[in-house]
Amino acid sequence: MSPFLLTRTLPEDATGADLRADVLQGMTRTPKELPPKWFYDARGSELFEEITRLPEYYPTRAEREILIARAPEIAAATGARTLVELGSGSSEKTRHLIDALLPELAAYVPVDVSESALTGAAEALAADLPDLQVHALVADFTRGLALPGTPGPRLVAFLGGTIGNLLPSERAAFLRSVRALLAPGDALLLGTDLVKDPATLVAAYDDAAGVTAAFNKNVLSVLARELGADADPADFDHVAVWDGDREWIEMRLRARHGLTVKIPELDLAVTFEAGEEMRTEVSAKFRQEGVRAELAVAGLELARWWTDEEGRFALSLATAV
Repeated sequence: MSPFLLTRTLPEDATGADLRADVLQGMTRTPKELPPKWFYDARGSELFEEITRLPEYYPTRAEREILIARAPEIAAATGARTLVELGSGSSEKTRHLIDALLPELAAYVPVDVSESALTGAAEALAADLPDLQVHALVADFTRGLALPGTPGPRLVAFLGGTIGNLLPSERAAFLRSVRALLAPGDALLLGTDLVKDPATLVAAYDDAAGVTAAFNKNVLSVLARELGADADPADFDHVAVWDGDREWIEMRLRARHGLTVKIPELDLAVTFEAGEEMRTEVSAKFRQEGVRAELAVAGLELARWWTDEEGRFALSLATAV
């Protein structure tokens, strides 16, 4: 088994510093908000894995369906010798893509903020595919990225519909940063959840079993553990709403009654009125023409577009203009 490489470009204390900054900024503004990345401690990651198996939550199944059906086409269209995956996590679904790109694929570069997730995924790949060079990066891809020297052409994959968690200005900046990584012949594979009937969308974020509610409230447990906050999940309700004008789902936490959350690490006391909501996630949904336009502004051209059979989710292949 060949050893994998792991490079850390994210400072050791970056996560804690970012959390303090996000809480201080987000919970003192009106309306209150927190970025969704703070859901994902160990417990949050377990809950999200459970969410992906729920009957209401279709995106993971729909994207996997596309990958299984279209991976050979993606491989043929890109001829990629390096696969870069942003927000790679466990790298589980990426195996369909890796298998299709072999034997030409020489290197896999998973990028994630979680060193433990990267190590687990890289060890599994190194054991199964000893001839594949795996160079994991502990990095925050929203802050710009420097890739290791690996053979081209490169395929940069950003899957799971995670781009929908970025606000429009953040998406534009992200796509520009990806474009800056691409040399002639390189490509971007982008996963996007598609606009559909609101009932299906809301159900995906407010399941009958209450798993998404537990996932949403888990951010309060993160604040308690990391910052000493005394927020009680029982004091908040999980809310998921469809914003038809912006075409995105919002997840919120709604205070059941008036309360004050004390956060000792920040020397901060945050007051909630009864019924006041704090936004914890935006999940934008897309249309093909909108994806094409956003890519074009960033200097990328939509080359291929694949959906699952029900037209719920899409994978886009884009190249540098």
